Amino acid sequence: MEIDTHGTRVAPFHLVLEGETSLQVAERTLTLRAGDVVLFTGGSPHLFTTPGTGPLRGVVTTPGRSFTTARIDTAEGENGDKLELLCGHYTFRPGAGAILFRSLPEAVHVSLTQDGQGSQGDEIVRLLSSLIRLEAQNDGLGSAAVLSALCNALLAMVLRTATATGTVSEAVVWTAASDEDIAGVIEAIIREPGSDWSLARLAKMTQLSRATLIRRFARSTGMTVGSFIMYARLMAAAEFLTETNLTVSKIAASVGYQSESTFSRAFRLELGLTPARFRKAHKSAA
Repeated sequence: MEIDTHGTRVAPFHLVLEGETSLQVAERTLTLRAGDVVLFTGGSPHLFTTPGTGPLRGVVTTPGRSFTTARIDTAEGENGDKLELLCGHYTFRPGAGAILFRSLPEAVHVSLTQDGQGSQGDEIVRLLSSLIRLEAQNDGLGSAAVLSALCNALLAMVLRTATATGTVSEAVVWTAASDEDIAGVIEAIIREPGSDWSLARLAKMTQLSRATLIRRFARSTGMTVGSFIMYARLMAAAEFLTETNLTVSKIAASVGYQSESTFSRAFRLELGLTPARFRKAHKSAA
């Protein structure tokens, strides 16, 4: 089953509910088992393959009240193997959501049953699978909202569980930094993006040398301290621009920029729009 490239601001995901499959993306091939999740933050095209010598079969889609289901009508494998996937996508806004997904690896692969989750992970996957199956079969009033909430919970678990091991790219997901000192730095910056987060201050906060802080931050997040601070500030700025009537100048100061021009340049380079045009576009779309 081949999945084409998705559009902008769309992040497809796949959760293996039952069985085993191979996923090919770019030049990498992953073996996925029940409980594995792959999130594509850039919407890359990818291909699922399963063992067997039978003929290729097309995907049959069935429109429903809340969503369309898709299936491949094929017999079970020679050993009675069965593959069941939950496939969907997240649509995110051009502001903080776009910055968040752009800061993550192109493809994030985690195992909710193996990456330190143990029996609790198995139970979570079984419960999530059961709820998803029930809502998909019901497809009644409110099913779309319920499935949306379940998928949001799935995203939270993926970001919490994600590690460098098993990802398609070699980058690390900063939302799941396992280093307690670095996790504390990330939390502090997210909480107060406008503060003066100098290396000296962060080193003192963690009781690490600057060199050690830089090395461990890069190892835990896949980016530099400066890059992360920029992402955090721009995400906060995007929220201010869409949720408040503060002037661009005040927003720039509140997220730690010394001048409006410097802030506007950084914002435009990351999102392709000046803060003023971004705010206008958001209000027009609302």
